[in-house]
Amino acid sequence: MKSLTGGLVALAMLAALSAQAVEQGIAKVVNIRGAARYTTTENTNWRPLKTGTVLKQGTVIQTAAESYVDVVLNNPSATAAESVALSAADSTVSGGGPVGASYAQPKAEQDAVRIYENTVLGIDKLTVSQTGADKVTDTQLDLKAGRILGTVKKLSAASTYEIKIPNGVAGVRGTIYTVSADGILSVLSGSVVLSFVGSDGSPKVQEVKAGQQYDAKTGIISDIPESELKQRIKDAKALRIGPNTPPTTFTVDRTVYYVSPTLGQNGVGTPP
Repeated sequence: MKSLTGGLVALAMLAALSAQAVEQGIAKVVNIRGAARYTTTENTNWRPLKTGTVLKQGTVIQTAAESYVDVVLNNPSATAAESVALSAADSTVSGGGPVGASYAQPKAEQDAVRIYENTVLGIDKLTVSQTGADKVTDTQLDLKAGRILGTVKKLSAASTYEIKIPNGVAGVRGTIYTVSADGILSVLSGSVVLSFVGSDGSPKVQEVKAGQQYDAKTGIISDIPESELKQRIKDAKALRIGPNTPPTTFTVDRTVYYVSPTLGQNGVGTPP
């Protein structure tokens, strides 16, 4: 009887482990403007990147001048979105209140990345596993040079999404963001936490919220410039945020804050 019980327990454990098996994710190229190339750990020769190419972890993508690439993560049936025109209602920006008062921030409907010109982006890790009712994803991107825009759906509690830059790492959850390798982070919706090494060599952490832009080199956090905001909303919509998304309204506080390297925001508070 004990032997039978032990066997049943072992089978149950095996089934549970099987259900939680980690699978390798994919990054599907859905759109290319201009020229781009890629290399992988299996084949270190640079090859031209083409629409429809399915990439996996270990890939490095490089874009040429006046070029960009759109990739969708973990969706093999993804296709390029139709060209999206930006109307006035799509990018309304009003002043006079905190960013948090916005009620119609754009919502990401899939995990996607636009790789802008003169950019080098590595896909260090891309895995998917199913644990009961939750899908757990682990995404680690390495932005070696240039700039990217990303749309990230709301993640399960156990999922991770990180972008490494030469001097730090950005942690993302349910967000639309842009980040450059030199440490400029803008957030269109949600929030992103940037951990980096300051000019004095000490570790620092900065949360950037919707409608804000942060420059790690200067320590200045401010609202996203209006012209930049309109263009990034247009780019995000092209990554299939959704044709039925309500007009995007940011209520922007025009105050510019300085984050002290030693005392934190506005020169007060607990040193990092």
